Amino acid sequence: MIAAFADFARLARAGWTLMRYDALVPREYAHLAPGPARMLGAVTRIGARGGDLRPGQRLAAAFERLGPAYVKLGQFMATRPDIIGFELADDLARLQDKMPPFPQGEACAEIERAFGQPVDDLFTSFSEPMAAASIAQAHKAVLKDGRKVAVKILRPQIERKAFLEFRAFSRAARLIEAVSQTVRRMEPVKFVETLKASAAIELDLRMEAGAASELAENLKDEPKVRVPDVVWPLSARRVLTVEWIDGVPMADLAAIEASGVDRKALAKLVIRVFLKQALNTGFFHADMHQGNMIIDDRGRLALIDFGIMGRLDETARRTFAEIIYGFITRDYRRTADVHFRAGYVPKEHSREAFAQALRSVGEPLQGRNAAQVDMSRVLQQLFDVTAMFDMHLRPELVLLQRTMVTVEGVARVLDPEIDMWEAASPVVRAYVEDAVGPGAQIQRARDTAQKAMEIVPELPAFVEDVGRAARIVAAEDRRESRAATPARLAWFVAGLAALIAMLALLQ
Repeated sequence: MIAAFADFARLARAGWTLMRYDALVPREYAHLAPGPARMLGAVTRIGARGGDLRPGQRLAAAFERLGPAYVKLGQFMATRPDIIGFELADDLARLQDKMPPFPQGEACAEIERAFGQPVDDLFTSFSEPMAAASIAQAHKAVLKDGRKVAVKILRPQIERKAFLEFRAFSRAARLIEAVSQTVRRMEPVKFVETLKASAAIELDLRMEAGAASELAENLKDEPKVRVPDVVWPLSARRVLTVEWIDGVPMADLAAIEASGVDRKALAKLVIRVFLKQALNTGFFHADMHQGNMIIDDRGRLALIDFGIMGRLDETARRTFAEIIYGFITRDYRRTADVHFRAGYVPKEHSREAFAQALRSVGEPLQGRNAAQVDMSRVLQQLFDVTAMFDMHLRPELVLLQRTMVTVEGVARVLDPEIDMWEAASPVVRAYVEDAVGPGAQIQRARDTAQKAMEIVPELPAFVEDVGRAARIVAAEDRRESRAATPARLAWFVAGLAALIAMLALLQ
């Protein structure tokens, strides 16, 4: 009861803040709201801030004021333009994860608590905050052996604040899902759970250290990609220390050109590196925006900040690859079959009609570069298709979808004329050939045969059980009809013979 009261109080505070920014019942959409909501909006709009901003910009400002959990909520909302609209999603995608830094003294005290030594005993120098985000802030430091490092430190009490805010989100999501069938299709409860799980990993910097190490190992054979090394002795739950990488920020296009880096090649590299992560290992950097990528002094793409990572199991990876491959090869029937096989589309719908819908989306994209394609219209059509065929949100794909949109945006900034299909094709084709080609089918057949042969040692016991069951059935049937017994026994023998034949064939 107390928790529920506290949650509603937090939601009320959030509602008040949204009203003060005219982001709860925005004047631009007030005519669509019921009468009481219009009246509430008119009253709360008096003295509201940001009168010259768009609704999405006002909402972003309100989220920044509400704190870290709302910043993350806004960033995730930006991945669902099917729900909130494209202009609003675009404004939230620019939501700044920048916050005022907490005092230097608190940062130093956190390091001392984590490692039991003063900052001066661990570092030759330790800077003021270089950047402060909603979850943590970063400092530049130099180790005693001369290595330059970045030290990331969680904000004080951030874990408790996030726990309370996400609990309130969950309560609100359950209420909304209970009253709206339209919203229920978008799985708001699962959406919040995914957001909460992602934030929980961000709030344990040991997990981020492990993610950086795993990603570095997965990409070690990529000569054009770099992942900073983790300094394990100086990493803990609330403190992370990694190699410092000097270079040009991805957002500084002028500096990139001045450094001699080919922007068109870099755009393709960004797309292919993401796809290789998602397809080859199923473990990918799920926050690949411009601020988390640097071009180092050797022209390599350096990935930083590993708080948000995504995972796909083998089935999801194969499904993802086959869907993209179907679009690349214009095989829409195959793409439709993949959706149905994966359970993305309810079985009561027509595969032919769904393939036709996919064709209407894919054909206008063939042979056209990014400058010739209005992605907002393409995405809107895709979302119309999902609604038409009752496709529910797949929680395991939320981070993948979010990252795909982000990566596509980064690539388009680097090269406005990039052909996304052409850039993705080599990676996807190679994966499909390896995962679903003839070699993969033969290997799966071998695996099936191996599993079948593992049953062989159990065959004598199975035969004995069948015989025992047959005798029992025969004894019972003898009371009813002796003539039926030979036929029943014949069925048992035939079934057993079929099983033995199958195992012999597999062997």
